[in-house]
Amino acid sequence: MNTGIAGDFLGLLAQHNLRPLSAEASSRAPEQTHSTTVFAFRFRDGVLVAGDRRATAGNIIVADDVNKIIEIDRSSVLAIAGVPAMAFEMARAMQVSFAYYRRSQLQPLSLEAKVRALARLLRENLPLTLQGVGVVAPVFATVETQGDRIVPRIYFYDPLGAQFEAVSFAASGSGSGTVRSVLSFQERFGEVKPSTMTLKQAIRFAHNVLTVASEFDAATGGVDPTRTLWPILKVLDDKGVRDVQSTEHQAAQKEGA
Repeated sequence: MNTGIAGDFLGLLAQHNLRPLSAEASSRAPEQTHSTTVFAFRFRDGVLVAGDRRATAGNIIVADDVNKIIEIDRSSVLAIAGVPAMAFEMARAMQVSFAYYRRSQLQPLSLEAKVRALARLLRENLPLTLQGVGVVAPVFATVETQGDRIVPRIYFYDPLGAQFEAVSFAASGSGSGTVRSVLSFQERFGEVKPSTMTLKQAIRFAHNVLTVASEFDAATGGVDPTRTLWPILKVLDDKGVRDVQSTEHQAAQKEGA
């Protein structure tokens, strides 16, 4: 008997024995590509989600132009750390699932259902995770509308699908230890706390955090204004999701110079 809820796209796939993720691990599998450092923090008007552009495989830099910050819908962003092949597949499944629910039920999916959908996809990936193949540890950021105001929400997950809500910030990937240390220090002792920053201050701060992380982690790409190599930044506020443009990166750099 089908006990799924109406509009559950992932449940619909399961009814037809179709699953978003399926692969067999092999001892002869090539070196996995990993996307590295991502993080999200609250600023005065919403949430800023950031990620460097680097992907590595062992000691090889595979690419320095990878977009790890993916818009899922108009109020949700997924920041991926781990194996991109699995993470991108999860992002696509979420995009289709959220859109399917919205169009079939004529309303957006609830916050709780969005958060659990990602946990469910991570559990679907459990066999590969336990074999050390295809490990993904994402950060999920969204904004919830409560009356006439928005409430930013940041969640982080372990590779087995456990979800945790962060009060102020979350980070994942190889450079996340440094990122969390800097964010925690700034929030507790900084003259300007991240949660009170303007957008321009938050952009500049994100640049600085990634620069410090790249100094302690070779797998984390830094910020190079001379090559206009900016990290991927997305803003979630009362207007929804948008990309931080190159001109905003440059303006933030000039202000901090």
